[in-house]
Amino acid sequence: MSFQDLLELDRLARQDSKGYTSQRYLYSRLASRPGRHFVGIVGPRGVGKTVLLKQLASESSQSFYLSLDTLEDSEGGDLFEIAKRLVERYGVKLLLVDEIHFDRKFHQKLKAIYDFLDLRIVFTSSVALALFESAYDLSRRVQLETLYPFSFREYVYFKTEKELPRLSLHRIASESEFGEYLRYEDLFEDYIRGGLMPFSLEEPDVLPVLANIIQTVIQRDIPEIAQLRTDEVASLGKVLNFVGRSAVDGVNYSSVSRNVGITKYKAEQYIRLLEKAFLLNPVFPAGTNVLREPKVLMYPPVRLLYRDYPDVLGGLCEDFFTLMLRIQGAEFNYLKSTRGSKIPDFLIRDREGSIVVEIGGRGKGHEQFKGISEKKRLILTHSDRIDKMRKPLVLAGFL
Repeated sequence: MSFQDLLELDRLARQDSKGYTSQRYLYSRLASRPGRHFVGIVGPRGVGKTVLLKQLASESSQSFYLSLDTLEDSEGGDLFEIAKRLVERYGVKLLLVDEIHFDRKFHQKLKAIYDFLDLRIVFTSSVALALFESAYDLSRRVQLETLYPFSFREYVYFKTEKELPRLSLHRIASESEFGEYLRYEDLFEDYIRGGLMPFSLEEPDVLPVLANIIQTVIQRDIPEIAQLRTDEVASLGKVLNFVGRSAVDGVNYSSVSRNVGITKYKAEQYIRLLEKAFLLNPVFPAGTNVLREPKVLMYPPVRLLYRDYPDVLGGLCEDFFTLMLRIQGAEFNYLKSTRGSKIPDFLIRDREGSIVVEIGGRGKGHEQFKGISEKKRLILTHSDRIDKMRKPLVLAGFL
């Protein structure tokens, strides 16, 4: 591929951006961000990172869109040489680099660009591991942002153009009037079945597309970055399969190790890799008198690739709730009894204090909170039974 081809691809990217009239919430933060810092956007495949870069490219004649998976065997040179040419010949001020992990030496090249060229870069990667485990110190040069799947609030905005104010868990726990928000609860089942993936707006049959994405992540993305052997790639798939087919309680390093036939060390390593690829979502326990093994949840709707919706609804609801907490950057843990007695699911801490939350159905009630010292308690349920303590789970989508 020649440099002229890269110029043509940039023009095509700008034209393609015109087909997307709505923008992710992250867009406005990126478009208005001052300073010289580079911005790295991580997030799962299919979450809209490429569209976001193309939209940014279309905003300025001094920007340039570049996808690094097109640079293999390119005659145009490597990333630094391309950036240098764009600055000197075309006056580019903002370089938008898609899937930067395709260049294994991107860390050095970003450092050189930062140090020697008058150029800002916004770049993406589908595998956060490629950025978080850099052997080079990019911390003072690069600010990382995570582009997650849609929150339910953002999904409502894309489906209806209605933008509702955020809620807090404390407000959900203490108030009872949420009619403005519950007007959209009829959209929730489509959302949790796959609508939270932005490509669902164009591809209604989400699961086959998601299955292909996961195959790419396991067979190519993770092995290239973590340098896994062929047998390790197979074990990686087995770990994901085990978590997907299991009930949510009791899935941790030890159970994965036993059922997949790998060491506990390997189980921890593979779960961590799958976490950085936005497939698994480990949540560590609160307290110090418990084993420090996480409860391993999944990113929704991955669980639906392994079992039918009615069979996994409980786990899917926990997956959804923890994703909403991740999106807002909340500090939270799961609660684990040292004697095995049933207690609520999660402890969340924020500026308003601590709140204990149970994700449950009809059978969950006040008995779940015996021995819990936190004063604020909340049951978020997908059932129709609502009272002072029970609130609709869908409200968590507006955090």
